[in-house]
Amino acid sequence: MPPKTYSTAQLQARTLKRGEKVSLVSALPGVPQGTEGKVAMANGFTWNRYWVRLVDGRVVGHIDHDDLVRTKDYQRYLVARDREADLAELAAQQATEAAAAGPVDGASDGPAESGSSEAVVNGVAVPAYLLQRSADARARLGA
Repeated sequence: MPPKTYSTAQLQARTLKRGEKVSLVSALPGVPQGTEGKVAMANGFTWNRYWVRLVDGRVVGHIDHDDLVRTKDYQRYLVARDREADLAELAAQQATEAAAAGPVDGASDGPAESGSSEAVVNGVAVPAYLLQRSADARARLGA
């Protein structure tokens, strides 16, 4: 049976408790990524943040929950983060290729007036009348 793969969200889902061993997953001012420590204090209801006592004795406060992961999950977190970045890059590349290919078989996402040309911005069709309004406003302003 292959080992179970976790997402970064799954590895950071549980809030941390005082005394748990943690590692930084992003560099903070004066503290490099991967630095280990223990949670000295956890606070916040909707925005969880922590005071962490680092292995060198320094105490760093107001560290966001998204910047920490349990030390035992640190390597799995790095693998999951790299995998998710690769998947996001692949999805962006596929979206770019799909946008460059244009509509298939003359299909469109909505009704279009005859002779109108819609622009697609971030996968959303901008109607021709809005494009014309923008052009008219730029002409009025002399831009």
